Amino acid sequence: MKLKKSVLSIQKMAKLAVVGAGLSLLVQIPTALADETSCSPFTPLVKGQEDFVYVWTLGVKGLGDESDKLVTVSVNPAAKTYGKVIAKVSVGGRGEAHHMGFTDDRKYMWAGALDSNKIFIFDIATNPAKPKLVNTITNFVDKTGLVGPHTFYATPGRMIVAALSNAKDHGGQTGMATYTNSGEYVSTTMMPTTNGGDGFGYDVAINPNKNAMLTTGFTGWNNYMADLGKLVKDPEAMKQFGNHAVMWDYKSMKPVKVFDTPGAPLEARWSFKPGDNWAVTTTALTSKIFVYKQDEKGEWQQHDVGTIGDPSKIPLPVDISLESSGKGLWINTFMDGTSRFWDMTDPLHPKETYTKKIGSQVNMVSPSFDGKRVYYTTSLLGNWDMKGKANEQFLKSYNWDGKELKLAFQIDFFKEKLGRAHHMKFQVRDLKTLQPLQASIDPATKVASK
Repeated sequence: MKLKKSVLSIQKMAKLAVVGAGLSLLVQIPTALADETSCSPFTPLVKGQEDFVYVWTLGVKGLGDESDKLVTVSVNPAAKTYGKVIAKVSVGGRGEAHHMGFTDDRKYMWAGALDSNKIFIFDIATNPAKPKLVNTITNFVDKTGLVGPHTFYATPGRMIVAALSNAKDHGGQTGMATYTNSGEYVSTTMMPTTNGGDGFGYDVAINPNKNAMLTTGFTGWNNYMADLGKLVKDPEAMKQFGNHAVMWDYKSMKPVKVFDTPGAPLEARWSFKPGDNWAVTTTALTSKIFVYKQDEKGEWQQHDVGTIGDPSKIPLPVDISLESSGKGLWINTFMDGTSRFWDMTDPLHPKETYTKKIGSQVNMVSPSFDGKRVYYTTSLLGNWDMKGKANEQFLKSYNWDGKELKLAFQIDFFKEKLGRAHHMKFQVRDLKTLQPLQASIDPATKVASK
């Protein structure tokens, strides 16, 4: 598909001023690591071999039970069921299943649907091999005024739910809702529309050591539920994509700096390597890598550090994941089905060192904490996935030795009548093996969660 004209129109959109003062380092706590950097640092981590991969899966009309579902795959090579689906929990109906996230104790999984706006809470502690649906939040829109619950990010005793849209016009101006772990609504924080902000939202990532939260912006319901082929031919619709990232004071949940980041910045990832003070995102429509790093004065600065593939061919960078060491970044490009590895040893001068075609399309990527295993799934959005034979839907597991990805196993989600494979999370059979946070978190960091 040719999105060049649309991309250029986005690049030509009015440049907004960068505002805000530097972020004071109000808290210093020992670094906490998640087993994959898309997880909140407030959750305990899996340092060793993961036993299960949960796959949040979109239902497909005419396939199996047609329902969105949480699929559990056995991934420990020592298990007799290695590489097999061992459980699935359907939630009833199709609501555009998308992302999910652990609570801070890693005992429950929150999973959202972008179209139905339902949030499903699964018990993944009682029997990790067989998750159980224990609660469904159906009043997200009424309580929050938001649409499209996207990112689920744990904070102490709370869950931040970043939404993609709003109930008023289903456009891209949106916000974040805070809930208790038990599912009680607490408050809504809107994305900034002053001092340069465009109000768009997508992902949330927190670095508690720096009292910093980074958010990015995508597009609203009107676009993400549209057919991609029709969308890219609509010049007005193509203007409705986020062009900014925002750095927040995590404790107060107040924006401190708005960055001009054109082309729909998606996943936000912090390097949690001890001593690191930078985060990274990529832009879907302009194929850029941006790093947010503190300068000598402690102020956050944005750096354009790389170009992914050939932007004129619109590779469409989607999911990214930093290795736990902070030295390597996996970047998936959806349109060419390729996974790319970038050396981030020097985050301001990264280098692409490896590429591999995973399939006709690829979306999500999740490396294990030790970096030895990398998992991939395929679906982006129900109406954005490829058509016909190119619409492959799978989970693939690879072994990674730092030089080459070698296929370990794959599951064809269409053949198994499961649906479209999207988001992944890891879990272990015995939660006692999870590594807790190394020290109690400063109570000051809990202010934003109250």
